[in-house]
Amino acid sequence: MEEGKRENVIIDKSYAFALRVIKLYKFLTQEQKEFVLAKQLLRSGTSIGANVEEAIAASSKADFVHKLNIAAKEARETSYWLRLLKDSQYIPENAFDSIHEDCLEIRKIISKILITMKSNS
Repeated sequence: MEEGKRENVIIDKSYAFALRVIKLYKFLTQEQKEFVLAKQLLRSGTSIGANVEEAIAASSKADFVHKLNIAAKEARETSYWLRLLKDSQYIPENAFDSIHEDCLEIRKIISKILITMKSNS
């Protein structure tokens, strides 16, 4: 973390999650030879953090909420692709449990931020 820069949990967690998704994408494409579902996972899983970053740089409260809502939707979609990959046996249960738990945690954090924003309106 840069000196003088405050820690932001959702930025840090969504970035770390995107890195995990990239590693999983590499495994799926190189080891499992699965490309279609892997690409969907890569797109939605990395989009969460990108939308969080955009929310942080929002020009208004409405823009912030809009971008964070997109991040929440991308997290839901990512959860779907992860479940599909597990149930189709492209990823083992233990690998799924770990990354899916991270995804659910990110969803909860984003939801709490959005609830707080609505209650502060």
